[in-house]
Amino acid sequence: MIRVVVADDHALVRDGLRLLMGNEPDLEIVGEAGDGEEAIRLAEKLQPDLVLMDLTMPKKGGVQAIEEIKRASPKVRVLVLTMHDDQAYLRSVLAAGGDGYFVKQAAHTELIGAIRTVMRGRSYIGVSLGGGLQQIADPQPSPSGRVGAQKLSGRELEVLTALAHGFTNSQIAKRMGVSVKSVETYRARLSDKLGFRHRADLVRYALEAGLLGADQKA
Repeated sequence: MIRVVVADDHALVRDGLRLLMGNEPDLEIVGEAGDGEEAIRLAEKLQPDLVLMDLTMPKKGGVQAIEEIKRASPKVRVLVLTMHDDQAYLRSVLAAGGDGYFVKQAAHTELIGAIRTVMRGRSYIGVSLGGGLQQIADPQPSPSGRVGAQKLSGRELEVLTALAHGFTNSQIAKRMGVSVKSVETYRARLSDKLGFRHRADLVRYALEAGLLGADQKA
């Protein structure tokens, strides 16, 4: 059973989520919060598996709430549920330690899949960036000034995209039909070329390079 705390300042949204998840045998809402401070308190008290977090809430915003929840309870997964289909918000969520990003305009049935994806230890990126892999032929330079995606080999790009979506080395090896050691080699090359050591950095870079379009969701 996946134990969920819902944090949204609109009672109608919370009611709708309760109805939606009530039809799923593996989902249980164990707490509801109407503001960021209450979300932090419930996460610490109840230790849920997942917090479904709105970004725009009174008292304390969602990004700050994510930071405090992750600091106090790092094993609690946080999936953002927001109306903001915006890369800047996504970057803030990732920097705060969020595990997924789901836009409210998407189909409700997709939310259940997003929850299960995040609970499998993978990222769920649900913004509409568009373009997908074809954008990498001439990507915009990253703000950090690191090498562009066009400098990466096809295999390195494939590994980068999979890592950004939260797949493990063994899962990537199975998807690519190679050994785990080969994936580790590609990952080491990525670290050398990009200078990144943490998955959140890889996700941000993949986002900037257009590798996490709507058609590339995990």
